Amino acid sequence: MTDFMWPMILIVNAVLVVLVGVLVIWKLHKDKKSGYPVQDERTQKISGKAAMGTYYINLAFMVSLSLFIIFGTEFLDLPTLDAGWAIIAIMLVSGFSYGLLSWYYSRKGDL
Repeated sequence: MTDFMWPMILIVNAVLVVLVGVLVIWKLHKDKKSGYPVQDERTQKISGKAAMGTYYINLAFMVSLSLFIIFGTEFLDLPTLDAGWAIIAIMLVSGFSYGLLSWYYSRKGDL
């Protein structure tokens, strides 16, 4: 059963990535054709602030994750964390923090 599921999951994942890419390119082309600017000063400032906040959140998360791994395995005898799960956790924290921070700064009135 597990041999059957992985190729199907990978194919569905690849199709979703291609569809999202086509949708983003179509939206950018439609906005550019109608005369809307892709980015203005406010969106650049929002993106910059959200990126810096995401960097600091990721830095704190990676330090806390490494301290958890070090102290958990050395002193508390917890099982080791696989690298794949750590990478997945870092990617999720990065994506969610950037999305939430850019949403927060776009809702905020004046930067």
